[in-house]
This record gives sequence, C-alpha cells and structure tokens, in this order.
Amino acid sequence: MAKFLFVYHGGAKPATPEEGEKVMASWMSWIGGHGETFVDGGNPVGLSKTVTSSGVADNGGANPASGYSIVQADTIDAAAEIAKGCPIHEGGGSVEVAEIMEM
Repeated sequence: MAKFLFVYHGGAKPATPEEGEKVMASWMSWIGGHGETFVDGGNPVGLSKTVTSSGVADNGGANPASGYSIVQADTIDAAAEIAKGCPIHEGGGSVEVAEIMEM
C-alpha cells in the first residue's frame, strides 16, 4: 500500500469551547472510523512562511495549510475517497491529497 499526504486548507475555527469539542469529536470519529488507514492522524499547523529564491513571505501563500495527516491506501483515488468524508468540508475547507514517494 502507498502512503498519501492529506494537506488541509481552510476550515472554520470553533467559536466556543463546546463547538471545539464537537469539531474534535467529529475528527476523531472520522479518523477512528478508518482503522489503521491513518498512519499519522496529524495535527493542525500554524501560519506558515513561503520561502522562494527571492525571499520569505509571512502570509502562508495563496492557500495556506491548516493541518495534515498521512494515510495508506491502494491508489490516490482510494485516498481521495477517504478525504471526501473529512470534517474540514463542514467548515468550508478542503483536502489536498498527494502520494508520498518513497526514496
């Protein structure tokens, strides 16, 4: 099985601690519902810096990452099917799916 990187973009921040608990429960249910498919459940990430040959930008780029996970699946299409159920979609976010190339 191949490994795939899920890069989360966007999504709404919970407005209250209670809403945060509901969001976290939704994520844990989604990840837990896929058994050992999730190699690394991941974490949220802070604001990034974009580094290019012309310098460093503090804005995180056009579509900054908000988190990541690593899953295993037979194909990128199978990984994309898993990503379709991600709770980030409920908050207007998206999931970028890319195969991790073993070196």
